[in-house]
Amino acid sequence: MHETHPEKPGYTVVGAGAIGGTLAFALARAGHPVTIVDADHTHVDAIRTHGLVVTRGGTRESAPVTATTPDEFDGPLGRVLLAVKAQATGTALDWIAPRLAPDGYVVSLQNGFNEPLIAHRVGAARTVAAFVNIFADVIEPGVIQDGGAGALVIGEPDGAPVSPRVRDLVADLRSWGPAVASDNVEGYLWAKAGFGAMLAATALADAPMADLIDRHRPAMAALTGEVFAVSDRLGVTLEAFDAFEPHAFRPGADPAARSAAFDRLTAWLRTQTKDRSGIWRDLAVRHRPVEAPTHYTEVFHHAAREGLPTTLLRTVVGGLRQLEGAAHEMSESRLAELDRLARAPAPSLPPSSLDSARAEAVRQWLDAHREDMVADLAAYTSQGSASDDPDALDTCLGWLRGWLDRRLGEPDAEKTLARGETGDILVRRYSARDTTTQDDRPVFLLGHYDTVWPTGTLDSWPFQRDGDRISGPGVFDMKAGLVQAVWALSALDALGLPRPACTVMLNGDEETGSLASQDAIVEEARDSRLAMVFEAAADGAIKTARKGVGLFTVTVTGSEAHAGLDPTAGASAVDELAHQILRLADLRSPDAGTSLNVGVVAGGTRANVTAGHAVARVDVRVATAAEQRRVGAALAALRPVDPRTRVAVTGGWNRPVFERTEGVAALAALARRCAALLGHDLPEASVGGASDGNFVVAEGTPVLDGIGAVGSGAHARSENTSVSGMVTRAALAATVLAALALE
Repeated sequence: MHETHPEKPGYTVVGAGAIGGTLAFALARAGHPVTIVDADHTHVDAIRTHGLVVTRGGTRESAPVTATTPDEFDGPLGRVLLAVKAQATGTALDWIAPRLAPDGYVVSLQNGFNEPLIAHRVGAARTVAAFVNIFADVIEPGVIQDGGAGALVIGEPDGAPVSPRVRDLVADLRSWGPAVASDNVEGYLWAKAGFGAMLAATALADAPMADLIDRHRPAMAALTGEVFAVSDRLGVTLEAFDAFEPHAFRPGADPAARSAAFDRLTAWLRTQTKDRSGIWRDLAVRHRPVEAPTHYTEVFHHAAREGLPTTLLRTVVGGLRQLEGAAHEMSESRLAELDRLARAPAPSLPPSSLDSARAEAVRQWLDAHREDMVADLAAYTSQGSASDDPDALDTCLGWLRGWLDRRLGEPDAEKTLARGETGDILVRRYSARDTTTQDDRPVFLLGHYDTVWPTGTLDSWPFQRDGDRISGPGVFDMKAGLVQAVWALSALDALGLPRPACTVMLNGDEETGSLASQDAIVEEARDSRLAMVFEAAADGAIKTARKGVGLFTVTVTGSEAHAGLDPTAGASAVDELAHQILRLADLRSPDAGTSLNVGVVAGGTRANVTAGHAVARVDVRVATAAEQRRVGAALAALRPVDPRTRVAVTGGWNRPVFERTEGVAALAALARRCAALLGHDLPEASVGGASDGNFVVAEGTPVLDGIGAVGSGAHARSENTSVSGMVTRAALAATVLAALALE
């Protein structure tokens, strides 16, 4: 008789870096079927060839696992151990969610607070909370260096009692080491946030963690104090782990107890094989973006809501961003500056004020979500939306409606205005929150979703990203602008900051003159406090003046005759049109900002026939209403030189002049103040191109235009924007909206 043993449960580890690789190795060595899913092809190939290798104490040991890339993976997911960088959580969930079995679950074996996002995407019932503090590094493809013992705590989300699935999971993970179950994973995560702030600060210099923490105790204590002031306000019970004693670093803790805790912590760190943080390694070795900004999104969020300062933490995160791609600028002087800040008194923030601290919290939150913004822009760009393709516009608008629901939730009201042969108009209304403004009219957020790019352009020119640069049809004009607007509202919601009532309108015929949407835009403008138009910036400048645009057709009718047999019998429409073109040229006035271009000319039928018909299509741009009246009157007064011909002028002013009114100037000044809170200047410009903002200003409603994408190449194959510009511009829009809620 043979004794049978139940097969051990299998696991899928998504992200086989230091944490994921360490735990995958332990599970596989204990006999669990393990599949590793990692986007690094080199890493996956090495694991396929040599197995997953862990090195410790000069020895190497290999464990057999199945390794695959996301594109190659085939099949459903059950027990998922998620170990990607925090900033990649959203992208990973895009891949996991449709494959996760109904009884499967995702364990967040990551740094930071990722459980709420996971629960939002796959459901709380399929989310398992975890705290992990494992000292390990990927030292070469397929090889993990074990850096010593650590801590691993598993539990249900939101402090629910420990469940059977958690106990089973902990039993399996004890193949690695001292894994435990707890109903207070949150307490561990907040404690790790304090400890992690110290480790993040050590990455500002190139020296062992223990030495830097020991030498810069004032900065380290103040950093953890900022984090724990937030956790205290939230009522979190902090949990100790390894050699870190969080209660000794809470605000108001006994100095002697804190000093002793520093001694024990630094002594323990000196026993670890790994003497520098993973953040340092990302900067100095792997030369890739760090995940610290994402780790501290929740901290900045709650601090902003509670009016608690995070000066040192923001300085650390900002310093790490500066070192991305510039690791040679690591310096202990950065930590000395933190010590100085730690000794300076920290002002409290009035809960209703909008200041640089809250503006910076907005920027930090958006910076932590930069990859999500890029992913949204990539998905939006992949929706073709040529102005002359109603089917494509309809599909794109449907996608936008679903995306808006995902990012902003359901609106308070929505309507779609059908427009037949052009794109329909989507109008969504969102209510105000925590405002003190006396003007309760909505802020009008205006954008268009059509582009000049013909259907099929994406086949030869898809969305592309090269570092900070993004290119693709419509990314600059104006798809990035809409992504920024939506993420600006998301930032205010996430941080609990005030927001005025907002009306979002998206039209699908802006690139062809907004002929079918002009009336709807004007009607909405009349009932709005002001408008923000998310058209692209002019070399980073907002646009406070735009020219009015006139599109006219000059038609000349003559009489035909045989040009050879009877050359004087006919009246040439082409000759007459030539005279009229010279007259049109006289209407130009560069000093007044008036341009006129005869862009298309056509006439006649054959070379031996006196032309009986000729047409010129004319584009006029004017900077003032007075010039608009002058040119309009001159066009209406055109008369033929040859009395045998007739001259007719049709068309009209497609867009009125966008003048820099007092209201526009005041709104620009507000935007400049908000930019200053974010630490940068904001120039303004007058441009020749028109936008739907022209209609709004003409109704007397102030407009902040050009607050969209930063980049160049509108309507050209060089069209581009930048990732950093998306973050900066979304932060500016959010800060302006918050300011409007308080003014």
